[in-house]
This record gives sequence, C-alpha cells and structure tokens, in this order.
Amino acid sequence: MSETQVFQLPKSKEPAALLPGTLYIVATPIGNLEDITLRALRILGSVDLIAAEDTRRTGLLLQAYGLKKPLVSCFAHNEEKQSKRLLELLQEGKTVALVSDAGMPGISDPGARLIRQAAAAGISLTVAPGPSAGLTALVASGLDTDAFAFGGFFPRENKVRKAWLSDFGSFPGTLIFYESPKRLLATLSFLQAAWGDRHCCVARELTKRYEEFIRGSLPDVIGRLEQTAEVKGEIVVILEGYHKVKEDGLAGKELESLGRSLLAQGLSKKEASRRLACETGLAAKDMYALLVSWDQGAV
Repeated sequence: MSETQVFQLPKSKEPAALLPGTLYIVATPIGNLEDITLRALRILGSVDLIAAEDTRRTGLLLQAYGLKKPLVSCFAHNEEKQSKRLLELLQEGKTVALVSDAGMPGISDPGARLIRQAAAAGISLTVAPGPSAGLTALVASGLDTDAFAFGGFFPRENKVRKAWLSDFGSFPGTLIFYESPKRLLATLSFLQAAWGDRHCCVARELTKRYEEFIRGSLPDVIGRLEQTAEVKGEIVVILEGYHKVKEDGLAGKELESLGRSLLAQGLSKKEASRRLACETGLAAKDMYALLVSWDQGAV
C-alpha cells in the first residue's frame, strides 16, 4: 500500500460492540497488507490496548489503515511478565487484542502462554481468524491436504531433532514445518538421508512480491537450491507423508540401508525394528534380530 487508507465499516450493517474483559486473538497479514479481514480491523480499531510481538511492525499495519491504539510489546522473552499485567487489565474489564508480527498468534509465535493463562483464569477470549503461512503453503503445494501435521520450526539441537524425526517419520499425512533460509539446504539433505526420497514443496516469501514455490522430489528441490546463490525470505516446507512399502518392496541391501539410517537417527533397536516392520509387513521380532546381527557382523 503506497498511501495511508482510512478504514471504514460498511454502512449497511452495524458492527457488534466489543465485550468488556475479552482477549481478542487477531490474525494479521503474513506479507501482503491487504490480507486482513474487516473484523480484524474493527477489533484493532476498537480495543483499549494491543499486545504486539513487535510494536514497530504492528504500528506500520495500524498506520496503513489509519488506526491509532496504545501498543505494548509481548514477545518471547517478556511474555511471562507481560501476561500477568495483561490478565490484570482484562480482569478490570479492558479489551485487549493480541497480535504477532504475521499470521496467527501462538502458532510458532508468542501468545500461547497468555492465551493459556487467560483460559485458565476464566477470561473471555475469541479469535479473529485470518492468514496462516503453514496453511497457505500447504494449499499451494499440490500435496495431499486430507491429513496434515504441523511440526513448527525444524529443531536445531540433535536430541530434539531425533525426537522430531521419531514423531513425524511414520506420519502418513503431509508435514508442514518452518526453517531458516540459511539452514534450509542442510535440513532437506538431512531429511532425505533419514527418510529417503519424498515429494516436497518449499514456499518462500508468501503473498509478497517475490513469492516462490519450488516443487519436486527432495533430490530435485535440493539440486535447484544448490544452484541458487542465496536463499532469502521466510520459508515454509511442505513434505509428503510416510507411505508403507509393500512386503516385497525392499531388497536386502535396501532393507539394510533403511535400518542403518534409522539407527543413525538415534532410534533404539526396538524403535527401529518397529519402523522396519511397518515398512515391510514382516514381524518386528525378526527385524530386531536382523539389527542385532548387523552389530555382530553377520551382515
């Protein structure tokens, strides 16, 4: 938006008044400022106070629509302290809007603690739905949308990463997660080594001028990224889910490669044998015996 726009409600319908002592959880644009609902604008223009992840970024959004409201910061490092004060204001009857920098508060963004505490305290709360980077990327990916899981940001710590792989490795639906552009190539290569070839879509700079979707198999996407001088922007990765291999679908060497890959992820022999059993349709006890035999040099 190049010019400041003053927001006006349609004259044909009288908007409902805000309810005192209510926390309004408001989704905001993930890029294009036009992606905001009339209800969200009405709430932001009517509440007593806006709790924002970054007051400067939210200030720009308000300015774009000619709105002026008191702003307080509520981000990861001060959310615990700010939540106490915001709950007090809500209990006094004030109306508070909670927003993150982009998208839905509480989804890999600050806000979950305040929402949880408000619900526990019996404070009225409601959501003004809107943009979500994960769902936007999923819809545009071309992958299955019947069942999906959100994995948040891909873990950096090795121990947490192993647990993440264990949790999502056998999920049959589509997987959604966020990643830094600097770590994207390494993460995709890591997932290919751990899970093998799957279809993938890397969504970059959603709803913005340089929006891009890179679709294909993991090797194809990795190859294209390797030819890119520098990946920039905010990244969402959409990854095909796990599909069981038919009983006769794995040759001996393939079975060994998969088994060793599972062990390399940090899975115990018991966990790995269960995964192999799912892959092959064979008994888990037989898979366990096979894993033990490798340690003994029988393979």
